[in-house]
Amino acid sequence: MDSITETRTKPPDCRDSVVIPVDGTEILIIEKKRKGWRGLQYVAQVIQVADYKRLVHAMKFGLALVLVSLLYMLEAVHDKLGDNAMWAVMTVVVVFEYTAGATVTKGLNRLVGTILGGGLGSLVAIIAQEIGGVGKAVIIGISIFIFGAAATYLRTIANIKKKYDYGVLIFILTLSLVSISGVRVDEIIQVASARLSSICMGFGICAHVSLFIFPVWAGDELHSSLASKFNSIAHSIEDCMNGKKMMGEARKPSNCLSVLSSKSMDESLANFAKWEPWHGRFGFYYPWSKYLQIAGQLRELAACITSAEGHLKAKQEISINPLLLSIKEQCEATSLLLVNTMTQLRDCIIYMKQFPRQELVLEELQARRVQLSSHIQVSSLALTINQSAGSENGMKGSGVRIVIQVFLLVEILDKVELLVKEVKELGISAGFVNQTLDDKC
Repeated sequence: MDSITETRTKPPDCRDSVVIPVDGTEILIIEKKRKGWRGLQYVAQVIQVADYKRLVHAMKFGLALVLVSLLYMLEAVHDKLGDNAMWAVMTVVVVFEYTAGATVTKGLNRLVGTILGGGLGSLVAIIAQEIGGVGKAVIIGISIFIFGAAATYLRTIANIKKKYDYGVLIFILTLSLVSISGVRVDEIIQVASARLSSICMGFGICAHVSLFIFPVWAGDELHSSLASKFNSIAHSIEDCMNGKKMMGEARKPSNCLSVLSSKSMDESLANFAKWEPWHGRFGFYYPWSKYLQIAGQLRELAACITSAEGHLKAKQEISINPLLLSIKEQCEATSLLLVNTMTQLRDCIIYMKQFPRQELVLEELQARRVQLSSHIQVSSLALTINQSAGSENGMKGSGVRIVIQVFLLVEILDKVELLVKEVKELGISAGFVNQTLDDKC
């Protein structure tokens, strides 16, 4: 079997690509190649930075901070906005994020939260000024209590907390500051307008730097992450199911652990990717939710593989029982089929091409499942245990472990079949190229 980490070259008709490390291996991940990245990679090597993208992010943040600081120092801007211009600097500090989608999402949340909180706070301040006296404090206190409590309750709702938590937080902060500012009525609108203008300038600088200077797209990160999960699963199946592991050789740490712990990161990247403009093959209304469904199926598959690995921790001996040897051979053949299938699915994701042999692969998986199921029927299980009963206890335990392994392998086959269908649906909804895998990128 060819190595599943083989690095492939790219013909002129395919998207640009780079090789990134995943779990100690190398995998070809499709990304948009940008001029100038090679020089930044060299700088990263000189200062011994493992991920040069983080170096790029740090440099971009420094550039945005310099631009907004120079803007704050301009006399024309300072004369018009006064000290409110410092809000532009604060906006850059809190809004600028690693990916373009995260920056846009956080900036829009801050902008909308400032507008709503500032507008409502100005209204409360104007009404309180008109009432005056003790009534002023009462109106301000009641208003802040009602709107603050309502906004805080909204933050506990899962969907709002996931997408708009920062915006709601800025709304509460702006409402409270504007309401108790004590500014006269004739100055409230002017102050609110100056602060809003400063925030818009800060957000504009962040957006331009993040989107147009070596952008790091959340969509590309999610796409690469999904492809790397297929690679990790393929490695885990290969390590778990091949003959050497059945013999109990020393095993490396599972590659499935990174897949099992990736849910929150995947959801964040998908949320940020929805806010990003059209770039490369990722257009508006791209089915990022389908990526999350496939990632969820991969996590379930990783859980099954982890459970199968748990049954192989103890050292096992090769049984001379013909039936056990037959089951062992079936497991090895099945693991080979699973690794090849996961590798093909990974290539479909990487090269954004539809799965050309879906029906054939499904037939092979179903046939393999029938063969394995025939070995775990009641009669076969009883025969295995009875024939092993006359042997040593270790031999009997080895037979039971292999039977349990077959049960788990059948469940893995079911989940891989579902993955094949999910990837096919993704290719249709995302507009993957309808081309055979023989024409590889």
